[in-house]
Amino acid sequence: MRIYCIMQAAYHEGMNTSTTAAVPARHVPPLLMLMTLAIGFVMAMIDVTAVNTALSDISVSLSVPLTGLVWVVDGYTLTFAALLMAGGALADRFGPKTVYQGGLSVFILGSVLCALAPSGHALIAARLLQGAGAALFMPSSLSLLTHAYEDQATRARMLGTWSAIVGCSSAAGPLVGGLLVHEFGWRSVFWVNVPIGLLGIVLTQVLAPATARHERDLSMLSHALGVAALAALSFVLIEGPVLGWASVQVLAAGVLAVVAALLLVRRERTGAHPLLPKALFETPAFAAANGVGFLINFAVFGQLFLLSLFIQQGGADALQTGVRLIPMMAAFAIGNLTSGRITARVGTRPPMLYGLMAGLAMAVLMLVGLRPETPYWLLVTAAVVMNVAIGIAIPGMTATVMLVAGKANANSAAAALNANRQIGALVGVAMMGTVMHIAPQWALRLPLAFTLIAATYAGALLLVYRYIKLARPV
Repeated sequence: MRIYCIMQAAYHEGMNTSTTAAVPARHVPPLLMLMTLAIGFVMAMIDVTAVNTALSDISVSLSVPLTGLVWVVDGYTLTFAALLMAGGALADRFGPKTVYQGGLSVFILGSVLCALAPSGHALIAARLLQGAGAALFMPSSLSLLTHAYEDQATRARMLGTWSAIVGCSSAAGPLVGGLLVHEFGWRSVFWVNVPIGLLGIVLTQVLAPATARHERDLSMLSHALGVAALAALSFVLIEGPVLGWASVQVLAAGVLAVVAALLLVRRERTGAHPLLPKALFETPAFAAANGVGFLINFAVFGQLFLLSLFIQQGGADALQTGVRLIPMMAAFAIGNLTSGRITARVGTRPPMLYGLMAGLAMAVLMLVGLRPETPYWLLVTAAVVMNVAIGIAIPGMTATVMLVAGKANANSAAAALNANRQIGALVGVAMMGTVMHIAPQWALRLPLAFTLIAATYAGALLLVYRYIKLARPV
């Protein structure tokens, strides 16, 4: 679902080779190195989508209400999004190999705690730890990957293969999760990460080249403000329908979110070491493309959360849910692959425009026609067409961000885009939880949810039409 190939190429071209030169290492077969460095991200992507198939079982096993299920999904995304840019900075300062292995260790610990969780609150806390581990190893894996291949052609080929592996793992997540939950119970979704993560740590130690470190300001206050703003916003969106929007806790969290966000923006504009170069702040196309990324992930992950519960409430078990979600997830990969050819011929703007138009049209059709009694084949057909269209738009959005950033700002732009998209997923799932609280019956939930999805795609389309013309490097 996420295609990073274009982003990664720009990211690695923009790295300062004088400060991150790889220490020579013995020859390792390219595919073996690729699998070593893809283990972490594949594990994380499968975990994200697999957990959705286990929600019903988790709810019954631990007596977790709907609000708790939202936290189970969003807790992971919260720390992943909030700490992603910090993970890149730590990789620069302490070396990507060290940070990659450290991130895998944190993720494994979080997975063990998830598998052993005696309550919903313990499971949510462990999911927060998992997200922190993923934020550490994700940027480091890309850096190690580029240092592992000295030949540029081999590097480009391996980056393309890596992107395909990540996309396939996202699409396969529901099936893997469904199989594990069906055969071994929901805790197996987390136990399976332990041997895979340990294998990744050992292989990285043996095969991955060491890279030189370079000093970089970590901007800890900026990262802390970002974490505070996101955490407070998550609390407002998830707990608001339960505690009441006017409750003291929700109002206090809302004030904290606004204050932290304003302080972060002020620090970014006036600080000596901003998280993003000031030139990017002043570029409308960059901000618009990041907005498109936020909105797309808002709709995509909100839809995944909604449909996972919708299918399960109809009587499907975890395995049946996973099987039924596969076509919807695979549709993104089909759209991504199609987009590459279109973008090469006509540029980045047309795929975004027409992909979002088609996605909006299908969302409106689902808003009008989707009901609790709608046959599965009709639901999956509409969802597949919509997701293929959005899959076509995603690579164009990514390419636009990286083109505007140019080589000099590629590192920061890549981290910002990924963080933005994770925040979109976080807010999208939270908003779907709010919709489900407001509307207790699926006959009202479905039209409300797809009204929100259609409005989101309409907003993304407006951003592309208004601000993304011919992107130029900053």
